[in-house]
Amino acid sequence: MSEGSVQISEEQSRLCADLLAEVSKVLVGQESMVSRLLIGLLTGGHVLLEGVPGLAKTLAVRSLARCIDTGFSRIQFTPDMLPADVLGTEVFNPREASYSVKQGPIFSNLILADEINRAPAKVQAALLEAMQERQVTIGTTTFPLVDPFLVLATQNPIEQEGTYPLPEAQVDRFMLKVKVGYPTKEQERKILDRMASGNEPQVRAVATPADIAAARQSVDRVFIDDKVCSYIIDLVHATRDPAAAGIAELEGMIEMGASPRASIFLTRAAKAHAFLQGRNYATPHDVKNVAPDVLRHRIVLTYEAEAEGKSADDIVDRILVGILVP
Repeated sequence: MSEGSVQISEEQSRLCADLLAEVSKVLVGQESMVSRLLIGLLTGGHVLLEGVPGLAKTLAVRSLARCIDTGFSRIQFTPDMLPADVLGTEVFNPREASYSVKQGPIFSNLILADEINRAPAKVQAALLEAMQERQVTIGTTTFPLVDPFLVLATQNPIEQEGTYPLPEAQVDRFMLKVKVGYPTKEQERKILDRMASGNEPQVRAVATPADIAAARQSVDRVFIDDKVCSYIIDLVHATRDPAAAGIAELEGMIEMGASPRASIFLTRAAKAHAFLQGRNYATPHDVKNVAPDVLRHRIVLTYEAEAEGKSADDIVDRILVGILVP
């Protein structure tokens, strides 16, 4: 074990357990989605939730935000939105003949970008600086965003009316893209029993920004072996040149593979996943567990692959099978 590795303290283990317990008060099932939201929180990586309406995506983000004693802002994206509606703008004061800056809802800690694919290109571009640089420029002044800063976005993959495809540059800024599925029959019965009375359970704040900052430092020091790092690089390179990786059947199916940002995010996500399991070291299992969420939105398929009915998830699954685990 590396000298720089960290022991997971009882307080930090309890922090993660408390967050999961509080969110579970209002959310039935969807353990994978909540786990991914916590991974984003523990690494500072933005998360994109994709699923049809009614699957509690917004509820999950709102509940997690309430569990942390920090700022929260919900932005409902619409086709007629302007960048100033998100970032803020300069306001002229005629009495003093001067301009002042009115900050927008982006100036908070946890940002719920609801139905993000409804915003036009100018608004999407305005989000890029905030998501990547953690700063916002209004007029000639640049304002740093407070820490922690995290964008948790939702989008509906089915509806096309009044929606805009997210630019590849922005999609790549999201550490994770999580697909949210339907609950099981048993889970749906629990949802019915819990929510049909009209008394929605409430969550309480169980963590502070200082707690999150300390947990992030511990995640950064989670040990990851060189062989696991090489495994991550092999996975990412296989999305660019599958034939060289020994997966010849994927040749001609991938128009564009994952960028080096994928390797960085996959490493961070694997370490955070290990942390959530109470371990101070990451394994190939951690990598395989989070790989679909890190890679699916970074692979662009060719027309031939789409014509055959292949999806990015199919490609990632085949790569995970084809690359030798150390």
